[in-house]
Amino acid sequence: MKNMKKMIISPHIDDDVLGCGGIIDKNTFVLYCGVDEFHIISKEDRLKEADKVKNYLGHSYTLLNKKVNHYKVQDLIDSFQKHINSYKPDVICIPHPSYNQDHKVVYDAAMIATRPHDNNYFVKKVLLYEQPQVYLWNTTNREFKANYFVPVEIERKIKAYELMESQVRDFRSPELIRNMGMVRAKQVGRDGFAEAFEILRWVD
Repeated sequence: MKNMKKMIISPHIDDDVLGCGGIIDKNTFVLYCGVDEFHIISKEDRLKEADKVKNYLGHSYTLLNKKVNHYKVQDLIDSFQKHINSYKPDVICIPHPSYNQDHKVVYDAAMIATRPHDNNYFVKKVLLYEQPQVYLWNTTNREFKANYFVPVEIERKIKAYELMESQVRDFRSPELIRNMGMVRAKQVGRDGFAEAFEILRWVD
């Protein structure tokens, strides 16, 4: 994973770090779908937080400026395909659908954008990533089936999360992230910490 060219589709500014913060590096491109216009802090300050994380982890990102809580599958497909065809990632990470309506829509649009098609760049490795809060409360009929595990530097991930100061919450606390990382590592007989993914497609 370290030397792979990675693309992460993130419904909001923070989902990428919460789900994939341990694998984000200079070989990573994050596609943010949107940011709230009126939230705890302003859109401008949210983007400042995103820039802090970018400078810390070394990746690049683009913001689509779709309207949060009003995403539509048909509005996202072309944008996803355009960036996939341009970036040509080795692996793409998309969010597991959850109780969050935006995550469900992004998942559906990403599944269409990564389908085998003559006009699409064929991404050989397609992974789902999880969110800490969904680990606690998954109300969907689709269970997250962890079957790919990557050792990570957990303090680096937590530091990146804390740089998005406005998004740190008790229900997805740094402690929960650390504990989840430990559990995921133990699931595969490793000490330390790991992030878990679900493989949707893996072609060598």
